[in-house]
This record gives sequence, C-alpha cells and structure tokens, in this order.
Amino acid sequence: MVTSGVRFGTPALTSRGMGTEEMKKIAEMISRVLYNIKSEKLKTEIKAEIKDMCRRFPIYSNRVADSEAWRVY
Repeated sequence: MVTSGVRFGTPALTSRGMGTEEMKKIAEMISRVLYNIKSEKLKTEIKAEIKDMCRRFPIYSNRVADSEAWRVY
C-alpha cells in the first residue's frame, strides 16, 4: 500500500474564525505554489496573501481584547 498526501488541521483555522471560503482559498494558494514551485514572484505574492489573511483572522483576538489580564489599572 502506497500512501501520500498532506493533512491540515482545520481546528487551528476555525479557532481563528476562518470558514469554508478561507479553506478553499488556502488550498488554492497551496496548489498555485506547488504547480509553480520555482516562481519566486508567485511565492512573494502568496506570502502577502497569507499575511493579509492572518491580519483579518488574528489568533485569539477577541480573548486578548476582552481579557482582564490586559487591562491597566
């Protein structure tokens, strides 16, 4: 039996508030890079798209903003 593939954990994405559209976009970005692996220009473009997505879906943003630990007295 030969197996291959890549598995991504969606809980890390959903905890950031991402949904099916973002997951489709991530899959599309991965595909673009793999099909154009030597394109430095494409890698730079994808990196910018990923940074933008991470800004739109920050890690624990609502928990940090609402946390008592972050309030200054």
